[in-house]
Amino acid sequence: MAQRALPLPAARLGRAVLTAGAAPEVSGVVLLLPDGETDSRRRPSTLSYAAQLPFARTLARAGQDDGLAVHVVRYRSRGWNSGADPAADAHWAADEVVRRYGDIPVCLVGHGMGGRAALRGAGHAAVTSVLAMAPWLPEGTEPEPEPVKHLAGRRVLIVHGTNDARTDPELSYRLAERAKKSNRDTCRFEVHSDGHALRQHRSEVVALASDFVRGSLFARSYARPVADAFAAPPPLGLRMPLAAGFGRSLRR
Repeated sequence: MAQRALPLPAARLGRAVLTAGAAPEVSGVVLLLPDGETDSRRRPSTLSYAAQLPFARTLARAGQDDGLAVHVVRYRSRGWNSGADPAADAHWAADEVVRRYGDIPVCLVGHGMGGRAALRGAGHAAVTSVLAMAPWLPEGTEPEPEPVKHLAGRRVLIVHGTNDARTDPELSYRLAERAKKSNRDTCRFEVHSDGHALRQHRSEVVALASDFVRGSLFARSYARPVADAFAAPPPLGLRMPLAAGFGRSLRR
């Protein structure tokens, strides 16, 4: 007798990551969307959740004076399959933020599969900005191209390593190019010689993410390279190199 497939567990929000000395009221939320697998019906890995916590803590420290809370989203499934759509989990998580905190801005931040979920989940009314790092975009294998019209009105930043062998950086450029036509608040940074995990220039990537989050959620001034990337026409603003020492230059 064939075994019935077990129902998928519900998506969940990890405990809010806050820092000592943070503002007493939450004024903005980052939802971190981890990487995953393109086709897996296994339950989400606890390692993928735990791997996001150092990044969550760094973002929380950067936004502690502004009232930033960071949550890591626990998907229903490890893969992107029929009935287990991480973008739907991102949408649910944004609903949960509204239920817990009220009408505050949300930034979706995702890596790999989570980058695609962030881009797709940006249509939620609470989402004001999206950061997609090395997003998995299977264009060419899907019947329809990745949607971009719902990104209008959001600040969108894509970051991709030029040596990424797992997700094609050219596909993220093409998506950014299409998005820029209807949403001028779109930019993309290239991390030269870095791979999918963006480890080689991790400090610069994290500094870029922190600057984007604070500027997008709390109307802080963006660092000059980010402001220039938003203002530059294609292809300049969509192939902006992430300079070595980006984080160090902001602390001076």
